[in-house]
Amino acid sequence: MLMMTILHLLALFLLVLLGFYIFVENPRNRAHQTFASFIALLGLWTTKDLFFWNFEELQRFPEIWAATSFIVALFMQYTLIVFAWVFPENSRTPRRKAAIFFSPGLVLIPATITGFLWKEISFDDGKLRIELTTVTYFFVFYIYLLFSYGFLVLFKKYLHYRKSQEGKQLGAILWSIGITVILKTLANVILPFLGNYDFLPISSLFVLPGVLICAYAISNFNLFSLETALDQFKLFPLTYKIALIVAAIAAAGFFVFQVPIVWWVFGNGADFEAWRKYLVFSIVSALLPNLLIVLLIIRAISRPLQKITLAAIQVINGEYGTQVELRKTNDEIGILADAFNKMSQKMADDIERLRKLHEHLIQTEKLAAMGTLTAGIAHEINNPLASISSLIQIIQKNKNLDEDVKEKLKIILSQIMRIKQVTSDMMEFSRVRPSSRTLLNINSVLESSLRLVSFDKTFQKIEVKKEFDNFLPEVYADINQMQQVFLNILLNARDAMPNGGKLTIKTLEEENFVVIEFTDTGIGIEKENLRKVFDPFFTTKSKGTGLGLAVCYGIVTAHGGKIEAQSDSGKTKFIVRLPKNKARKSEPEPL
Repeated sequence: MLMMTILHLLALFLLVLLGFYIFVENPRNRAHQTFASFIALLGLWTTKDLFFWNFEELQRFPEIWAATSFIVALFMQYTLIVFAWVFPENSRTPRRKAAIFFSPGLVLIPATITGFLWKEISFDDGKLRIELTTVTYFFVFYIYLLFSYGFLVLFKKYLHYRKSQEGKQLGAILWSIGITVILKTLANVILPFLGNYDFLPISSLFVLPGVLICAYAISNFNLFSLETALDQFKLFPLTYKIALIVAAIAAAGFFVFQVPIVWWVFGNGADFEAWRKYLVFSIVSALLPNLLIVLLIIRAISRPLQKITLAAIQVINGEYGTQVELRKTNDEIGILADAFNKMSQKMADDIERLRKLHEHLIQTEKLAAMGTLTAGIAHEINNPLASISSLIQIIQKNKNLDEDVKEKLKIILSQIMRIKQVTSDMMEFSRVRPSSRTLLNINSVLESSLRLVSFDKTFQKIEVKKEFDNFLPEVYADINQMQQVFLNILLNARDAMPNGGKLTIKTLEEENFVVIEFTDTGIGIEKENLRKVFDPFFTTKSKGTGLGLAVCYGIVTAHGGKIEAQSDSGKTKFIVRLPKNKARKSEPEPL
């Protein structure tokens, strides 16, 4: 009796582990789901035999054992047919066909529960006696009909996939099903029909070899691979991790606490005092594992979800790009946290991109509007200024003027020339010139621009450091316009360092652009003014017109490039990006 109990418990333990492993290996696969259901039914069959054949109190109810046996056997055939339909293609279950095949169960299951399968059933002196009815033979025939159909479907698929991996799997499954059915038929049908019930108590053990072979085949012949088992353990979803935690703690609590308590309490008999001790100590000992389970679940679920929730609230409040700091895992929460971080970062990047695009559109609209306006204003101002200038020059030719008048006329003429310079800049800003673009070596254009500004006395005080990439791709641009952009930036650097300083000019290749960086050690630009420096007429200089950088912005964007200003720690950097010509790279400049 003890050996039978141990064997049943061992079989049940193996079935639980096997079913859990097969289901977790691929929980979304219908074949794995169906086979796990089959193992669950087999576990129910084993539990039924464990209770009935090992406890005399339950042997007084053989009709419950017999009814459960018939119903579980029927559902096992149902799972076999569903498995045959879905494996190995992971197909859907044909619902109409399933309704037709499974409909007799609507009659047979109630008939079994109400006792229509036997006239008399009893269990005396360790022997089972049963007198069957005609309904029983129909039930058994129906079960074998279902089995034959499922076996035939799998055999047809085996013929179709015979030379592939799926064919090998199907072949192994067919062998395991055949062996299992032969053993079960002998133990549960043929021998009891001949009056021999000796193998009924251990009939549930006969299916274990076949189940192991099926599991081995379904898992692509990797069931017994330690590496595969460890991989699956790493990939357990959160639900299965929690299930594993609960099962492990429950088993540990049983062996660590309950078994010693029962041994100690009931060692001298099961009297009232013993039961009182058992009740008190078992409740107290159960608290510790339960608290441990609660703590582990809080650590695995509650805390990570709380962090994700707080991060989501921060994003709602406008803190785009907020990241959730969690240990990377492959379960649902780990995937959720990773997806949230990527979503938050992408949202921040998209918003920043939209902001820059909005600024670019506003700047373009400003330039277009100011271009139209300045063309008209400059034209209307220049005509009267030309007349006034001519009249003053005529008056200056009069030799009878005193020195005070001459000085005042000179001042007036200088102010007129200043107005003309402003209007000239305005005309330059608004003029649309025909583009004359060619392939340019940017390093050569920069060298030419530096030679021009080198004649300026103030610029001569500046130390120029050149960090040119001699293998830059060429750009397709207007050489005069590019020189105008570079000269404007160089002269701005000169104005920012009237007493000398250091100017670093760097060229490099960046993705699809040729990048030119101008970094000076001048007075810098206030952060609130960085976005305004390319606006028309915005200037921080006492004598500036505020059109130079606006013209640069228009030229660079017209070439499909970008220009931006940065200022930090007393250093100002202007970055110009021009689309590179992908046809070929520039030849390096001779040293």
